[in-house]
Amino acid sequence: MTLRNDFLWGGATAANQCEGAYNKGCRGLSNMDFVPTGKDRERFLVEGPLEFKDNPEYYYPSRKAIDMYSHYESDLELFSEMGFKAYRMSLSWSRIFPNGDECEPNKEGLAFYRSIFKKCKELGIEPVVTICHFDCPVHLIETYGSWTNRKMIDFYLNFCEVIFKEYKGLVNYWLTFNEINMILHAPYMAAGVRVLPTDNREAIIYSAVHHQLLASALATKLAKEVDVNNQVGCMIAAGDTYANTCNPKDVLEAQNVNRENFLFIDVQSRGAYPNYFLKQLERLGIELPIKPGDEEILAEYTVDFISMSYYSSGLVSADPELKDQTEGNLFPTLNNPYLTTSEWGWLIDPLGLRITLNTLYDRYQKPLFIVENGLGAKDELVNGHVQDDYRISYLSSHIKEMIAAVDNDGVDLLGYTSWGCIDSVSASTGEMSKRYGFIYVDVDNEGEGTAKRYKKASFNWYKQVIATNGKDLD
Repeated sequence: MTLRNDFLWGGATAANQCEGAYNKGCRGLSNMDFVPTGKDRERFLVEGPLEFKDNPEYYYPSRKAIDMYSHYESDLELFSEMGFKAYRMSLSWSRIFPNGDECEPNKEGLAFYRSIFKKCKELGIEPVVTICHFDCPVHLIETYGSWTNRKMIDFYLNFCEVIFKEYKGLVNYWLTFNEINMILHAPYMAAGVRVLPTDNREAIIYSAVHHQLLASALATKLAKEVDVNNQVGCMIAAGDTYANTCNPKDVLEAQNVNRENFLFIDVQSRGAYPNYFLKQLERLGIELPIKPGDEEILAEYTVDFISMSYYSSGLVSADPELKDQTEGNLFPTLNNPYLTTSEWGWLIDPLGLRITLNTLYDRYQKPLFIVENGLGAKDELVNGHVQDDYRISYLSSHIKEMIAAVDNDGVDLLGYTSWGCIDSVSASTGEMSKRYGFIYVDVDNEGEGTAKRYKKASFNWYKQVIATNGKDLD
């Protein structure tokens, strides 16, 4: 087996799903603070609220989450007990810049994250920090229209400059945007961009995409200027989409869907918009807001590595009559008869992880980093214990295919951080009952509970996986 000796095993969380404490430490309001649970959630993830006012009929789960704000020290110690080499987390933009457009940062916010990074250093855990993970201060949405406005680049770079300098020597792995391609599917969740059914959806979204890609390139430049040791990666929601049949029309349809995801890495890794995308814009009659010098910036400041989430593969057909789609996922896909699904309807495809890793490495020839992978499932706490053999089975099968991609296929892989290493609010559904963690948190879908932490059976299993560098998966 050929996993590198310094392979970065660990876990991943996001501030808006675990941190809570939305009204503490002078934090400002953020986009996900106004996304409720329940039947209206998907509409909010796509369109956003019409106005930023509380509705007493809604519960807003991100505001409380699991209160890692108060528990981070003990949570990090649990991660250390599992043997984490890396912890992928995100910063709340509105905790450091409450409105987003201030000149000076919030000192309480800076101190909070400094405490986390110092604790990580003490425990020998490498922070992998997502600068913007489904996060945008509400003030920037209301005042500027979020990423549809080019001014956002300056606000983002001001944020970046502060954190790069503040945490120099504590953080060296940075991701510019989480799952940047999710803006195509849930623009409000992904980027704070509000798109109504009557809007020219593609024009609005691709304008925001250009500004984010430009901001990512300039952040990469800035990171290197502040610290030559900084490594900057892009991050994409990955998973190869298969053709439903060998009909060439289905194969072409699958190619087109995969290109939607390639677009973002093509720009961030290769440094230019691909021809297939430029032709798509031409057909749509859309002109990107490109200014003189933009293309040179994209070309010069590409990322060092490509990070990805992987939960499932997809399946498409050119036949519009095929309607048998899976449920529960923001990515629409046909049911695959060769695969099983999770309780939330997500296709389970371990081999698809190996296929996806090979697709990306063959295309880009840059180191890859799996920063999200996991199973959302209902866990039963019995006498302080969760026997989550189903999670162990899921993760074991995926890690085996990950190792095969490295060992048999020669993929250059930096690490693996399992998603939701501690139970947290689901990004897609807002539920706590959709649990991913090795650590159970006593909080329910309404935010009630003791918030006490319990080790699941998978906790000790993953500890052994890390200790043996992936050799012991049983």
